[in-house]
Amino acid sequence: MNLSRVLTLLSAIVPVTLCAQTLSSPNGCYQFSYCEVDGAMGYCITFCGDTIVRPSRLGVDIENQLFESALAVPRGNNEDWSNDLVLRSEKRWECDSTWTPPYGENACIRDHYRQLVMHFEKGSNEQGAISEGYDKRKFYAMDIIVRAYNEGVALRYHFPETSNGLFLHVTGERTAFCMPAGTMAWYEEWAQGPYNLRPLCQPWTECERPLLMRLANGTYVALLEAGVLDYPRGKFSLRGDDELQVLLYGSVDLISPYDTPWRVIMAGQKAIDLINHKDLVLNLSKPASATLAEWTAKAPGRAFRCTRLDKASLLRSIDFCADFGIEYVELDAGWYGPEGKVESDARQAATTRDFRMEDICAYARQKGVGVWVYVNQRALARQLDELLPIYRQWGISGVKFGFVQVGSAQWTAWLHEAVRKCGEYRLLVDIHDEYRPTGLSRTFPNLLTQEGIRGNEEMPDARHNVTLPFTRYLCGPADYTLCYFNNRVKNTHAHQLAMAAVFYSPLQFLFWYDPPYPEGCDNAELQFWRDCPTVFDESLALDGEPGEFIVQARRRGEEWFVGVMNGTESRSLLVPTNFLTKGRKYIVTIYNDDPTLTTRSKVSVQTIRAKAGKYIPLQLQPSGGAALHFKIKNK
Repeated sequence: MNLSRVLTLLSAIVPVTLCAQTLSSPNGCYQFSYCEVDGAMGYCITFCGDTIVRPSRLGVDIENQLFESALAVPRGNNEDWSNDLVLRSEKRWECDSTWTPPYGENACIRDHYRQLVMHFEKGSNEQGAISEGYDKRKFYAMDIIVRAYNEGVALRYHFPETSNGLFLHVTGERTAFCMPAGTMAWYEEWAQGPYNLRPLCQPWTECERPLLMRLANGTYVALLEAGVLDYPRGKFSLRGDDELQVLLYGSVDLISPYDTPWRVIMAGQKAIDLINHKDLVLNLSKPASATLAEWTAKAPGRAFRCTRLDKASLLRSIDFCADFGIEYVELDAGWYGPEGKVESDARQAATTRDFRMEDICAYARQKGVGVWVYVNQRALARQLDELLPIYRQWGISGVKFGFVQVGSAQWTAWLHEAVRKCGEYRLLVDIHDEYRPTGLSRTFPNLLTQEGIRGNEEMPDARHNVTLPFTRYLCGPADYTLCYFNNRVKNTHAHQLAMAAVFYSPLQFLFWYDPPYPEGCDNAELQFWRDCPTVFDESLALDGEPGEFIVQARRRGEEWFVGVMNGTESRSLLVPTNFLTKGRKYIVTIYNDDPTLTTRSKVSVQTIRAKAGKYIPLQLQPSGGAALHFKIKNK
């Protein structure tokens, strides 16, 4: 049932003397409090009665203020917009609605929050007029918008529209997070970097987001950003000990009205609480158009990368996809020439190739397989408007953006505009390299997935893999590029098998670094990859600890798929089944490591019966895992 209900707690703007500047989540677990820190804007947050963010600074650094025209831009006048602003009014309301994504980890998402908007001004009197004798160039206004969800707290800055037109050169943010003493952080310097569990202390360069932390009392806290559409990427610098501050990639020029991205704080008494609450990031982004949502609903699926770029290999790859049940084949770098050279023309296959793209796409259509193409940003930046109608004419399904520029406001805006344009031509998108999601797959559902992860390009170990669900995957899907047979993989085959259920990606690449048309795909355990979809109706993290293990359950229709991934130590585990429908009997196929087997993969296949409330015991190998497929008996 669609609630679409809005409860107005205080619909009119009222003097701030009537309301305390606090905001609680609907369930009362979170409380945001506005306060002054060293005479400037600040805030603090509690969770279940405990402080998770101590009094911390808010504000932005602006080089320019109000101008008569955009041409008269005085430079070199940097000002801290956290001092000398007067809180003139506030506005509150509560929203409670549900929405249905075209695809995702959950078929229905609740969006329930309380919001507080605090309106600040400088250079105005109590009636809101510019003070007599005051230079109107010195007048400015800024709102702080706070939302408190049961899943976390989000805040951002809003620059209201003014009659004179406000041109802003933002050079940085003062947004800080002063953490309680004894906090430990999973530190990562770049999106494809390793994690290092360490205290908040120097040396510290810059840390990626999402940033997962564990407080001394055992509470887990994650810091994220959402809705980064045309604004610089933020990371976290460390000031002294325990104080994290948003560090922007660079400056940005804005015109009011303008909303900055959301700064998000999530907490959980258990680490898996964060995983189960990550739809918050999507709730903070704008909905897609109905047309875009409609045609992308059937887009998710599996993909196979073709690196042998001759006609015979491409046709064989398409046949392999059709036989295995893989929905897409992707032509990787080089199909239109050396990707790093300006003269390479992505409007056609390279003249050195023995195929025409029209013929490849036609053959794939006959086999029921879609075609993706890899295109480097060098070509996309030069040829995008020419490429899209050509790709649409060929029948291309999607474009994988390669070696994208990330971080700056300019390239962030370009990238999302390119995704939007692809949507106009019904082209799907996968962004590779350092791009991190911030919930915009809700706005642009043709953006199926992105890299921004230390995946199988680096062949990470099991400890890294079971850290990812609590860190990188909190902000959105990731193209980890699953392998199975490659001899560089550091983990067991069952560990790799379970990734299909644990690592969410609507476009899931399989057999990434494996030999072309890998032998052994008739292995019985690979039935799990054939059966497991890439999008789901319900998702529940059942158990786990960062770096130790993860148990993730996902439902599609009446079937459940459970992925269990272990860290580097052997482990005995009981898998709970309280997610199953009570009163129904299930047949469970369990794929688990068995070192005693003489087969190449050493994965056993076992079938048992199960019902809700009964635990399923598993013995996990070091760097191992298990995959479980639940079907209702006699269905």
